Amino acid sequence: MRLGSGTFAAGCVVIEVLGVALFLRGFFPAPVFSGAERQAESPAPEPSAGASSNWTELPPPLFSKVVILLIDALRDDFVFGSKGVKFMPYTTYLVEKGSSLSFVAEAKPPTVTMPRIKALLTGSLPGFIDVVRNLNSPTLMEDNVITRAKAAGKRIIFYGDETWVKLFPKHFVEYDGTTSFFVSDYTEVDNNVTRHLDKVLKRQDWDMLILHYLGLDHIGHISGPSSPLVGHKLSEMDSILMKIHTALLAEERDPLLPSLLVLCGDHGMSEAGGHGASSMEEVNTALVLVSSAFERKPGDVRHPTRVQQTDLAATLSIGLGLPIPKSNTGSLMFPVVEGRPMREQLRFLHLNTVQLSKLLQENVPSYNKEPGFEQFKVSERSHRNWIRLYLEENNSEVVFNLGAKVRRQYLDALRMLKLSLSRRAAQYDVYSMAVGTVLVLEALVLLLLSVPQALSSRAELDVPLLSPVCSLLFYLLLLALAALHVVVCTAADSSCYLCGLPWLAAGGVMTLIAALLCAGMSALTRVFAGGKCLSQNPPQSTSRWSELDLLSFLGTVGHVLSLGASSFIEEEHQTCSDHKAELSVLAALSLTMIFVLVQKRCSLTSKVAMAFGLLGVYCYRAAIGNVLFPWQQDNKDISKGITEARFVYVFVLGILFTGTKDLLKSQIIAADFTARTVGLWEIHSGLVLLATLLLRPHNLPVLVLSLAIQTIMAQFVWRPLRHDVAEVTVMHYWFGQAFFYFQGNSNSIATVDISAGFVGLDAYMEIPAIFLTAFATYSGPVLWASHLVNFLTSEASSGSALSHACFCYALICSIPVSVYIILVTSLRYHLFIWSVFSPKLLYEGMHLLITAAVCIFFIAMDQTNTKS
Repeated sequence: MRLGSGTFAAGCVVIEVLGVALFLRGFFPAPVFSGAERQAESPAPEPSAGASSNWTELPPPLFSKVVILLIDALRDDFVFGSKGVKFMPYTTYLVEKGSSLSFVAEAKPPTVTMPRIKALLTGSLPGFIDVVRNLNSPTLMEDNVITRAKAAGKRIIFYGDETWVKLFPKHFVEYDGTTSFFVSDYTEVDNNVTRHLDKVLKRQDWDMLILHYLGLDHIGHISGPSSPLVGHKLSEMDSILMKIHTALLAEERDPLLPSLLVLCGDHGMSEAGGHGASSMEEVNTALVLVSSAFERKPGDVRHPTRVQQTDLAATLSIGLGLPIPKSNTGSLMFPVVEGRPMREQLRFLHLNTVQLSKLLQENVPSYNKEPGFEQFKVSERSHRNWIRLYLEENNSEVVFNLGAKVRRQYLDALRMLKLSLSRRAAQYDVYSMAVGTVLVLEALVLLLLSVPQALSSRAELDVPLLSPVCSLLFYLLLLALAALHVVVCTAADSSCYLCGLPWLAAGGVMTLIAALLCAGMSALTRVFAGGKCLSQNPPQSTSRWSELDLLSFLGTVGHVLSLGASSFIEEEHQTCSDHKAELSVLAALSLTMIFVLVQKRCSLTSKVAMAFGLLGVYCYRAAIGNVLFPWQQDNKDISKGITEARFVYVFVLGILFTGTKDLLKSQIIAADFTARTVGLWEIHSGLVLLATLLLRPHNLPVLVLSLAIQTIMAQFVWRPLRHDVAEVTVMHYWFGQAFFYFQGNSNSIATVDISAGFVGLDAYMEIPAIFLTAFATYSGPVLWASHLVNFLTSEASSGSALSHACFCYALICSIPVSVYIILVTSLRYHLFIWSVFSPKLLYEGMHLLITAAVCIFFIAMDQTNTKS
């Protein structure tokens, strides 16, 4: 089967994308969960040794009402640090002197909203893949506090982030959801919550009130944690907390059941203003429990203690008199019940340890050998003996001291059980990982073996696929793979993704693996037997590498080695934009330089559109308060800039339309080479204008530098020195990678600027938001790939240059991905596997997906050149 080198490379990249997808599906472990159905069941009775105990039901609730005030991105120092003292005086008073308990709650990565809400209410550790589901939250099927409360007849009211409404449909007697992804709005999004407070606090027809405020998080995404807007928002939140607390105190007429006010954050905020990764600023959140039940004695100084965010689920369940969620991995925050009688304390701890031990039994086959389970059994026996002694003489000091010992045993058991379950959470689907790795490596081997012929002047190669498929070896391999699949799926202790697929789909994967393996072996045999690689006429090989070839090889090796580092490329945000006047001048100069660098090869219509579009970009940034107009020294009325951004979008679409029209014209007039080159450049110019709109203003000089390097390299290096296609392609790829980091990105999820996805939008629209965010993040690689097409097409003697470029692009991207998959597999138990290596793996997978799109575009342009 003869294929063009570009088509062959694109096919290999598509196979690699499939392999990476399978690897990711196996690599991101399924969270620890309980397979038991959520149904009414009798709680574990109080242990007894010969004596009859009447404590067989769930303990009664500790609080009559619960209000959860969740402030998105409320990191711990916003409450317990200098900002809290300055901007949240009432909260600071409650923390230092009031009836409250303060904690620093640690959130596990990924530190994005939806997984963190799940952790707070189920007590489980959501999978890392939930960072993707965060964009469109599905209904929460796991056992959780909200569902338990509704089943118990609790009346729940919710106002705030609509993620809750998606997670818990039909759970609230009243709700009003706000869009969480429209980050340009940090005022109205909170006002829509606060406007309900006065009425709802006067009512008596609810048991739980949940408020989720998004404004602080949105300010972080727009301006970062050092913005003056943060202080204003914290002051606003402080006044809201004071209003709620005052209203709850006024209603407390029943001294037996006080109310509970929970102030918490879902995640923190990085120094760049984002979140998603594992820095201290992102994982440490404030958690304050306020209730008259926690009244202090004189001289009682309470400092914030560290807990896990998952501990809140068990604590709320005990406080509301509900069963603890079955998949909970957290422990009761003991200070909440420390003031209760000893028997009640032990009862609460026993319920928690019983739940965790059941979860351990469901997820760990050798659970009885776990230290936590053994400690639980010891604690339960001690508790049983203590109950017998307590029923005989319940006021003895000896009984109290023995109870304190049992309490310590339970607390040790809780700690060890949590540790065992957290280790279980790192279980991998090794079978899916192995299959995905094999697919990626097979595609890479085929690419490497086809290099000589793929880069020849004909840019065609003979793919040895049909003959191996018809060979005996293929069927033997397919039979062996099918047998292996049956053995793995019938013997596996845990569920495998591939084992859950229909036999037709799984058979297709096995057939693909066998076919690729046979093709690779056939190609390798040809190399060793005849000195040929997938070709009857191999190209002339050079005896030595040029300096540029060596540099390209070392660059690829260096990239692969850098992926093994347990750190990020960070701190680009230190190039900040606090000086608005200087930034305004810099932005204006940058926009002028962009026009000068881009307009030279555009048609007159596109030049005019580009000029007005760049002017609209400046007006947009001025409208949202990033820069100043010359005649306006201070922007007091800051808008969302929706009209200005849409004004720019019109010109972006106009330039892209003009370029597409010229390309179609070149198809009709076969000899019209100028129309084709102008059309491609106008498409490139439209993408540049879109990037100019979406990038932060302090990144505009970076874009100017990128365009200037493209111009200089094309005019003074690539063209006069006559570099071949492979060298030019490699340099474009590495420049694209470099500018990906220059614009402030890193291998951390927290550096993704999601505010770019809402430029010009007045409401959340999922597809446009995802596209704009992805384009802004990867604008560097995309613009350099676009320039590569323009440069190669402008060379009249290019011939099959685009096919060669596609092949080189695919090969140089495939090598790091393939090696990194093996590296991540070997480091899957590393301390930083979830905080550092997992985000890098996602980024490498996204780079591969972009490479597939680039190859398809190259092939389409190559077909256009061929027809012309």
